[in-house]
Amino acid sequence: MRVPVELSKAYRLLNHGPTVLISAEFGVQRNVMACAWAMPVDFEPPKVALVIDRNTFTRGLVEDAGRLAISVPCVAQARLVTLLGTHSGHEQDKLSAYDVQVLEEPAAHSPLVAGCVAWLDCVVIRRPEIEQAHDLFLAEVTAAWANSKVFSNGRWHFGSGDDKLRTLHHVAGGHYFATGAEVDGQH
Repeated sequence: MRVPVELSKAYRLLNHGPTVLISAEFGVQRNVMACAWAMPVDFEPPKVALVIDRNTFTRGLVEDAGRLAISVPCVAQARLVTLLGTHSGHEQDKLSAYDVQVLEEPAAHSPLVAGCVAWLDCVVIRRPEIEQAHDLFLAEVTAAWANSKVFSNGRWHFGSGDDKLRTLHHVAGGHYFATGAEVDGQH
């Protein structure tokens, strides 16, 4: 079940370093791509940093729209993540080609990919000098949600018994690690 996440806790959706899906739309065009380099950079207001290569179709949409969404995929979506990361929106409508389902969420300004375990809707903080020099984008999180089976009370809990809901960490060449067992550092 998708539930809202307090913006003050939104950084926790990315803090463990998962591979994410970035989506954007402008006019009638929309696209989604895989991204291995995304991280939280601030708490209040919550901000994220993402590397979006200048050659991607999604980047043009992000620049034109000034908005993007981040969806956090899970083990069950590994093949989809690989397809979205190895094919270009310049060549095809990836949402149609790979039957990517989008969630209906009135508060979202960009497509949220169904089946994921967390989502962040963001507005881009334009910094053309770093975007051009480093392909680095900064964005402020304006809304966030998570699957309550694996994220509640501001914390991930992957020991829910469904390993297909664990997040992915890209290694290389379509290979991933799944988020592992929790370790209690308090005791």
